[in-house]
Amino acid sequence: MNPLLQSLHAYPFERLRVLFEGIKPNAALRPISLGIGEPKHPTPEFIKKALIDNLNGLAVYPATAGSPELRQAMASWVHRRYRAKVDASTQVLPVSGSREALFAFAQTVIDPRGKLHSSAHSVPGKAVVVCPNPFYQIYEGAALLAGAEPFYAPSDPDRNFNVNWDLVPEKIWQRCQLLYVCSPGNPTGAVMPLADWEKLFALSDRYQFVIASDECYSEIYFREERPLGGLEAAVKLGRDDYKNLMMFTSLSKRSNVPGMRSGFVAGDAALIKAFALYRTYHGSAMNPTIQAASLLAWNDEKHVVENRQAYRDKFAAVTPVLAKVMEVALPDAGFYLWAKVPESMGLSDTEFAAALLAQYNVTVLPGSYLARDAQGHNPGAQRLRLALVAETAECLEAAERIVQFIQNFKKP
Repeated sequence: MNPLLQSLHAYPFERLRVLFEGIKPNAALRPISLGIGEPKHPTPEFIKKALIDNLNGLAVYPATAGSPELRQAMASWVHRRYRAKVDASTQVLPVSGSREALFAFAQTVIDPRGKLHSSAHSVPGKAVVVCPNPFYQIYEGAALLAGAEPFYAPSDPDRNFNVNWDLVPEKIWQRCQLLYVCSPGNPTGAVMPLADWEKLFALSDRYQFVIASDECYSEIYFREERPLGGLEAAVKLGRDDYKNLMMFTSLSKRSNVPGMRSGFVAGDAALIKAFALYRTYHGSAMNPTIQAASLLAWNDEKHVVENRQAYRDKFAAVTPVLAKVMEVALPDAGFYLWAKVPESMGLSDTEFAAALLAQYNVTVLPGSYLARDAQGHNPGAQRLRLALVAETAECLEAAERIVQFIQNFKKP
C-alpha cells in the first residue's frame, strides 16, 4: 500500500459519525441536517432534458479536452462573468467536478523532491503546499498524497477568517510549490479582496509557486457586488497571461447538479497543457452526455439568478433568527453560516453538536473538524458550519430548534 495514505486525516464526516456513535436523537422530532454542503434546490428541467436527449453520448469514449463547443461555452462564461478573456483551445479544460480537479492538480504540479533551481529565492527541501485554515479538506489530502508538506496559513477572525499572508514565514514561501485559495471560502463565506490577490501574485512571482483558486461558490452571493475571482483579479492587475494561476469552478452549486460532476479549470496555458497530459493518463474525461447538458447550463443565467435569489431569501429569513442567541452574520457568499458557540453554554463545538443532535435532532458540523491546530490553536474551534441547503421552511425549523436548544440549555 502507498505509505502516504497513512498520513491522511479522517474526513470531517467520518469524524462526525464517530462523534455521534451511541447518541439517540430525539425521536419526537424529524431529523434535519445542516451538516453536509450538498445543494438541495431542484435541478433545472432543461438540464435534465438535455441529459435525456443526449444519452447517445454513452456509446462513445470521451475526449480529455472535451468538445470545442463546450470549451467555448466555458470561455464565454468566464468573459461574461469576470471580463477575463481565455483561449478556449489552450486555457480551458473540462473536469469531473472541482473536487476531483483540485486533488488531481496537486499531483500534476508538485515535485516532491522540492525546489531545486526554480527561483533565486527558493531553497532545497520538501515541497510545501500552503492552504487556508479553516479549509476544504481536499487541499490537505492532495498535498500529502503528492508527497508535499501542508502549511496551514494563519487566518484573521477580524477579516472574516481571510488569510493573513504576511504571517506566512519566509522559509515556507521558499519551499512553496502550490497555494490553494478558496474564495468565496468554505466554511466562512469570505471573499478575498483585490489587495490580497496583488500580494499573492507578487509572492508567486518571487517564489515561483502556482496558485489554485477554488471558486465553486462564486455564484451564490447576497449583495449586488459579485465576488471577485482569480482571473478577474489578474486582469485588473495587468496579468492577463494568468502566469502560475488556475481557477477551478463547478456547476454543482451554481446549477444544483452535484451528481453531474461537471466543472472546468481555466488559466495559465502551460499549466493547462500539463494538467491535460496528466488527465489523459488519469482517465477522468467528462462523459459526452454530461458535456451536452453542461454546455447548456453554462450558457444560461436565468436559472442561476433564480437560484441565487432563493438563497438570498433563505438567509434573510434564517440569519436573524439565529443571531438572537449566537454570534452569526450574513457571509459574503456561499451557502454556509459560520456561527459561534455561545460562551455562556460552556460547551466545545463538538459537545454542542452532539447535544443538539440528542435533544433536537439537528445535525451541524463542528468548526474544529474543518481546521487544523496550527500556530498554537485551532481557528475552527468553538465555531459551527451550518449548511443552509434545504428549502427555507426546513432551515427555519432547524434554526428555531437551535434557538430553543441554546435558550433552554442547562449544563449537567
